Amino acid sequence: MNLIWLLLRASGKTVAIAVLTGLVSGAASARLIALINGVTSGNSTDHLLWYFVGLALIALVTIIISQFFLINLVQDAVYNLRLRLSRGILSSPLQHLEELGTNRLLATLTEDVQALSGAIFVLPSLCIDIAIILGCLVYLCWLSGLAFVFSLVFMIVAIASIQFLLNKAKQFLSLAREQEDQLFKHFRTITDGIKELKLHAERREAFFAEELQVSAAASRQYNTAALRTFAIGDGWGQLLFFTIVGFLLFALPQLVSVTPSLLSAYILTIAYLLTPFRNILVRLPQLFRASVALEKIERMGLALASQKEYSPITYKDEQPFTSIEWTALELNQVLYTYKGEQEDSTFTLGEINLTFHPGQLIFIVGGNGSGKSTFAKLITGLYVPEVGEIRLHSKQITDENREWYRQHFSVVFSDFYLFERLLGVGNQNLDTQAQEYLQKLHLERKVQVKDGILSTTALSQGQRKRLALLTAYLEDRPIYLFDEWASDQDPVFRDIFYKQILPELRQRGKTVLAISHDDRYFHLADRIIKLDYGKVEYDRNN
Repeated sequence: MNLIWLLLRASGKTVAIAVLTGLVSGAASARLIALINGVTSGNSTDHLLWYFVGLALIALVTIIISQFFLINLVQDAVYNLRLRLSRGILSSPLQHLEELGTNRLLATLTEDVQALSGAIFVLPSLCIDIAIILGCLVYLCWLSGLAFVFSLVFMIVAIASIQFLLNKAKQFLSLAREQEDQLFKHFRTITDGIKELKLHAERREAFFAEELQVSAAASRQYNTAALRTFAIGDGWGQLLFFTIVGFLLFALPQLVSVTPSLLSAYILTIAYLLTPFRNILVRLPQLFRASVALEKIERMGLALASQKEYSPITYKDEQPFTSIEWTALELNQVLYTYKGEQEDSTFTLGEINLTFHPGQLIFIVGGNGSGKSTFAKLITGLYVPEVGEIRLHSKQITDENREWYRQHFSVVFSDFYLFERLLGVGNQNLDTQAQEYLQKLHLERKVQVKDGILSTTALSQGQRKRLALLTAYLEDRPIYLFDEWASDQDPVFRDIFYKQILPELRQRGKTVLAISHDDRYFHLADRIIKLDYGKVEYDRNN
């Protein structure tokens, strides 16, 4: 995949129009040079003024048309690329995204797309420069075929030598880009771990010197090497350009018979070529950064596409069950193996054989590392069982209906994300209903809801969890799952959660799964399921 293919895929017709108008502009510019050469050679200037004006207008109008088409095209290409990457991430399995890592995803969505946007932005001007060069080369060929052959051979040799330098520069840029992933990881460490870093001076200095500074230095080293190589290529290109001029001035007249007017026309045309040629050389670093970014984006896209989930648009045609429409959620001989960071490190959850019914309040308990959070992702459909099956109301959950299955759950994870807008909640009188729930959650003095937008989310962690619970309330789905929800609540509201909120959900026919360590509330559950090292140690009714 390259920049040209990206544009062609966006709209081949628009590319053709832009190229055609650009070529016309280049031809008009070349004809202007020929006209100027004719006038400076002593030809009659009668009736040439309007010819000159006409050519200038043609060159101006066509260059503007070409740039307008290309500008629209490149912006559409970047727009579609961003959406395609975002859709690819949204359509990928959770485990695959966790393996890729947040830093890699963010680097691709920001650094790579930004590099690509910057390069694509200069493509219109680059195309015009190329069109002018082609037009002038055609004019040079018309002036003297032999001189053109000499110049063309020299230019081919020059381009080949510059290409060698460009390939070296691209290798350095690729290495620099790999360091960007590490830098994003370190930047997230700064923002997410700022409190821990501030409280431990030795850890802070070790992180800065041994991790952040090392990656930043490597990035600087590779980028510097790449830019120095580009600078050498730029200087080498200009030297070769002036070498061509010297060849035409001093060597060509010794080899073939050349009239002074022809030589003057050649020199003037090549001098005119210096500006577009220089523009191309200056833009090469940006273009090669974009090329590296595209390769990174393409690898990311292929990695996402290879793991893409089946997510048919038509899943909305089959509505999720309500609390009174299903009878059982079954996990039959379910087994799931989670790969750790080390190659030989794995964690296995299962076999799991459990059945849940509407109107049950179930506590999932167990020590840290027992598999509770993995179980939560498995039962909600975020992880796919390697062995066994999940059935809802006797319907087996497969790739084809997993999206439909997920719509039965309202979940507040321990690492939840809080949206500022109440997206996807189509309740009538949403604001009024949200305010009623805010009163129940003791947040009516902290937060207001207007047009489905929360007035603030800058609250304590416990209060933010209550806002997440507000969203779950409004979703009104048949199955609720709370992952250590009460861990950040004060004693008063923790008591409200276990003694009021959970029983109310159960009375409404909801199935409530609560992952909890609060053993003094265990007597309130209908069932308690204890996990230990990925196994169900016991499943007992209260």
